[in-house]
Amino acid sequence: MGLRFRPVEHAFYDMFSESAAHLVTGAGLLAEMFTVGADHESVAQRMRDAEHAADETTHDIVKKVNSTFITPFDREDIYALASGLDDVMDMMDEVVDMVLLYEVKTMPEALSGQVELIHRCAEITAEAMPRLRSMSELSEYWIEINRLENAGDKNHRRILADLFSGEYKAMEVLKLKDITETLESAIDAFERVANTVEQIAVKES
Repeated sequence: MGLRFRPVEHAFYDMFSESAAHLVTGAGLLAEMFTVGADHESVAQRMRDAEHAADETTHDIVKKVNSTFITPFDREDIYALASGLDDVMDMMDEVVDMVLLYEVKTMPEALSGQVELIHRCAEITAEAMPRLRSMSELSEYWIEINRLENAGDKNHRRILADLFSGEYKAMEVLKLKDITETLESAIDAFERVANTVEQIAVKES
């Protein structure tokens, strides 16, 4: 009698797409937080709700890994991808919380450029996740994320130079530097997600 194996569980693809969709929601809320006249309390609450929903999806992925016999690709890569997507959401939530708690009234215009990059990273990540199923046309995704990350690095340096130009009070510099660094970390986290996707694609090719 031949051996019978359980079929590969394909629900992971839908879960990763759901996780990336949370990032688009989070990036939209982040952008709203940087809009003039935004209700910071309202945005922060909605971001907390979005972050909680993203956490639930991450927990579902982990539970699925632990209960599935045959996964579509290496378990370690599934954990890494789930964790990477979760990290991005956490960092966006952290920025929103900082803006609220620090009571920052005036933002350097260049910070909006970083937020726009994050929003674009979220959109193309959400577009890429469904393609994990076929492992097709993914190279365009990680190449574009790398380009956006490089643009973020350049923006980051310009923002820091502006902060230390003497235009801002010392306390404002400290607050804005925290926000600037966390925005940069969020963009870097998107690149780590793209790197994980690239590793998965190379293994599966």
